[in-house]
Amino acid sequence: MQDSIISIVKKGNKSSGIAMIGNAIIAASKFIAGAVSGSGAMFATAMHSSADAVNQGFVYIGSILAEKQPTTRFPTGFGRVINIFCMVAVIVVTIMAYETIREGWHLLQEPEGSEGGGFLLNLLVLFLNITVDGAILIKAMKEINIESRSNAKGLGIVRGAFKNVGRAAPPTRLVFYEDLVAVTGALLALFAVVVISITHFELLDGFVTILIGLLMIAVAFRVGYDNMVGLIGVAAPKDIEERVANMIFKDEDVTDINKIRILQEGRYYHVEALIELREGLSLAVADDIKFRVQDNLLSDPDISDVGISIIEDNGVLDWKK
Repeated sequence: MQDSIISIVKKGNKSSGIAMIGNAIIAASKFIAGAVSGSGAMFATAMHSSADAVNQGFVYIGSILAEKQPTTRFPTGFGRVINIFCMVAVIVVTIMAYETIREGWHLLQEPEGSEGGGFLLNLLVLFLNITVDGAILIKAMKEINIESRSNAKGLGIVRGAFKNVGRAAPPTRLVFYEDLVAVTGALLALFAVVVISITHFELLDGFVTILIGLLMIAVAFRVGYDNMVGLIGVAAPKDIEERVANMIFKDEDVTDINKIRILQEGRYYHVEALIELREGLSLAVADDIKFRVQDNLLSDPDISDVGISIIEDNGVLDWKK
């Protein structure tokens, strides 16, 4: 029983699991620092880190459930389960964003002076925040490049991550967006803490707190949109379609692709294709070719389900790149 639980947990999205632990530690540190110093910006980033930890916990569980094998009742598998968990995460981020903006508005109306003894504590916690969230962000960028099969290396993983984030698994996308905002928010909070300690311009605390809240709303909107599309079902990118077509044409008995539809669910693809075979084949041989093409497609780790239909070559070229 223990081995089975461990094997199931290992299937979960690693980026979200690591991010959950890291953000929980950061959130606790920030709340302590915010309580000691009275910094609104620190409170805002603590709320953001708390939202991140809760979200990534939800998403990690969802990513485990999404890896379950198809059953008789659910023949297409559980890939879209992760989209549901990500939508729950969006609700949590939105609530936290509202509380953050409300706190920022309160600080604009009634600025709170920062305690001198809390300044160094704030700096220490924010540097910890930037280090940990920065490491998680880099991890998420690497995961995006792996999941999208990008060959980016070194500093190229940054460009590759922004370019291919739409092809990554929903949990990886959520971690990427949230930690991108987390690092930005921590830098803003650091700026506010340092400037207020030097200039005593305490209204800046409220402005930065509201700005962090707005960034959280932007993340909620982006992640919510991506997962709404995922729940509805979205066509795979053109280069994925080309890749699948090339795999089909590798079989020498396939002459054309009459129709093809590739649906993306999470980071996996469902393929349905009507292929044309060379003339004069018996039904038994044609069936063998169909199953051969199907097995070849299923050997791709990104393809979870394949449905192939066959017809005889109609003499018309239907597939165009």
